[in-house]
Amino acid sequence: MNVVAVQKMIKLCRDFKHLEALVHVSTAYSNCDLTHIEETVYKPAVEPQKIIDVLEWMDDSMVEMFTKKLLKDKPNTYTYTKQLAEWILLTEGAGLPIAIVRPSIVGATWKEPFPGWIDNYNGPSGLAIATGKGLLRSMRGECSSLADIVPVDIPINVMIAVAWYTAVARPRQLMVYHTTTGSVNPFTWGEMENEVVNSFKRTPLDSCFRRPKLIMTSNSYMHDYLLVISHLIPAYMADFAYRMMGQKPRMVKIYRKLHRSLETLSFFTCNSWTWSNNNLDVLKHQLSPDDLKVFYFDARPLHWPTYMENYCLGAKKYLLNEDLASVPAARAHLRKLRNIRYVFNTVIAVVLWRTLIARSQIARNLWYLIVSLVFKFVRYFRITSTM
Repeated sequence: MNVVAVQKMIKLCRDFKHLEALVHVSTAYSNCDLTHIEETVYKPAVEPQKIIDVLEWMDDSMVEMFTKKLLKDKPNTYTYTKQLAEWILLTEGAGLPIAIVRPSIVGATWKEPFPGWIDNYNGPSGLAIATGKGLLRSMRGECSSLADIVPVDIPINVMIAVAWYTAVARPRQLMVYHTTTGSVNPFTWGEMENEVVNSFKRTPLDSCFRRPKLIMTSNSYMHDYLLVISHLIPAYMADFAYRMMGQKPRMVKIYRKLHRSLETLSFFTCNSWTWSNNNLDVLKHQLSPDDLKVFYFDARPLHWPTYMENYCLGAKKYLLNEDLASVPAARAHLRKLRNIRYVFNTVIAVVLWRTLIARSQIARNLWYLIVSLVFKFVRYFRITSTM
């Protein structure tokens, strides 16, 4: 889809007698093996046509081995094939009025059609909902890394403006436009984690599995430990309960799917990139003040806490179809989950402590010391209060 379809589109456009503009949507991560990415098309290590020809006769096992060698420092075939597509546009599309728009991680809307609108679970949306439901408790990432999320209405407006400018100005070379937020309005993964958790605590989702809580860590060993403690053990316990009630177990399956998503995203949450955006600045100065109000794409005025609040509300309303009238009941459910956790933790602590006292003389001596100190404190408090 990402490579051959582009070739066919170029061939089709060559037959158009009055082609005004061809705008291709790529990704800001098409060259993510670099730390700083310019507004230019980078040449891939292998010509796209050679890869297409080789894939025609390879079986699945050979393709899998071949893919690993091709990707090198790229995390997946999506970013790799997007780079190939850009090179095809530059070489095979020479002479056509082509422009490339590279958005980063696309999220819910900022303003239009209304704040927080979203219609799919792609990108951060699915992870935000998993956090709100209490399913996602640990995520591998660097809290200080930039979460380069861009509201979907911004790249849409850029695409419209780019199509107009390409048709009117007819640039002599293929223009690349980065649609990112990190360089103009930085927002980190740690800040996003905090905003999502707090938002879902204020306006919780219905039927949460646990209270919203997320730990982001760059330590892979700590992350693996948290996956077992916070994900897998509760999942197996829940599935056991489902079987006891005669229902079909599902939590382990859900967590396996969630872990695959986390593994895919970890490359982007553990690293940061910078992008040049000179072409976008030039485009901005080509639009009139009235057009800039309608086709806004400057992310500087974006207030991230408000945006994330609307994002979480939008996920609740438009993805999960949950009524905001059910929020009081959802909050009551969270309080119930909190009380259950307190009771469970207390029982575990008492059992462990009693086990230690029964088997360790040091633990018994420590327990007697604590009790005697408490007794002395209460006695002292009573004497001083009667004086």
